Amino acid sequence: MKRKHHLKLNKYLVAGGIMTAVMVILAIVGTFWTPYSTTTMSAAEKFAAPSLHHIMGTDNFGRDIFSRVMKGLGTTMMVGTLVVVAAGAVGILVGALTGFFGGWIDEVMMRINDAINGFPSILLSLVVISVLGMGRQNVILALSIVFIPSFVRIVRSEYIRLRDMEFVNSARIMGVSKMRILFVHILPNILSVFSISMMIGFNNAILAESGMSYLGIGVQPPDASLGKMLSDAQGYMFTAPWYALSAGVTIVVLVLGISLLGEGIRRCSND
Repeated sequence: MKRKHHLKLNKYLVAGGIMTAVMVILAIVGTFWTPYSTTTMSAAEKFAAPSLHHIMGTDNFGRDIFSRVMKGLGTTMMVGTLVVVAAGAVGILVGALTGFFGGWIDEVMMRINDAINGFPSILLSLVVISVLGMGRQNVILALSIVFIPSFVRIVRSEYIRLRDMEFVNSARIMGVSKMRILFVHILPNILSVFSISMMIGFNNAILAESGMSYLGIGVQPPDASLGKMLSDAQGYMFTAPWYALSAGVTIVVLVLGISLLGEGIRRCSND
């Protein structure tokens, strides 16, 4: 039974790792090089079907879809990464302070957290975008604000669980400073739980960015975006189905790969 469990576990890790690695490699390579220009248009190659020259075909402007998928994948992953890093850093700081100290700090911070969390995420993003304007940087800022409350709750609950543990009390007796207890003694013990939350947040950020770009309020041209590609392709579902499928399948593979990788890590930590 134990061997079968490890075999199943390896399948999660291997499948998720391969899918994620392929997406990461394409995104990194696409940042520096693409087979064709992502902006040059060609009326002669408009809606060319997938072939050896254009493995995902071309779009309504004759642009190579694979090149735009590579560039859009890099944009999407960069936005997702910056969102979870920014929101995660704030979540750790606020969650650690509120969970460890409690009292009025907890009350004030959590009321602010609840206020932010009380707004529907898409509505809050729209408010931020409407104030600051559209663009990649503002999308990152808007989504970071939206994702902070979920990270705060996770970190806070872990600190509440660990703050009275024996190793923490021993550190207090030895005269260790509170900041050192917070970030040297307790923080490493929540990283396994927090890393899984970061992966979930990364997937949600990818879907949120794609959805905002699909609606036209996310990443703006000339930057390539998978969500914007889906929006542009919806009018050509029957004449050029490869256009929408290329961007859609890329998003699905990326999200599925991260999900499988996160599930494999979770099973490893629980084993």
